[in-house]
Amino acid sequence: MKYINANEILPKPLIKELQNYVQGGYVYVPIKTDERKNWGEQSGYRLELDRRNEKIRQEYKNGVSLDILADRYYLSVSAVKKIIYKK
Repeated sequence: MKYINANEILPKPLIKELQNYVQGGYVYVPIKTDERKNWGEQSGYRLELDRRNEKIRQEYKNGVSLDILADRYYLSVSAVKKIIYKK
């Protein structure tokens, strides 16, 4: 996250009002909840995991054992089971 000087982007009256609450500190301005992205959407990692998990399910259906899948994808057998049996 990059810090931005309030003087560069906010109107002076708003800066004066903010100074009533905090001076010389950092204020985090959260994103609007209706514009917030789900985990992994922005980076594409969620899609990457979904593809990997589908590949694991297909390989399991084709007879690859849990142990081999765990080794192949660097996961625990328990994690592989969760992927396979997820509804």
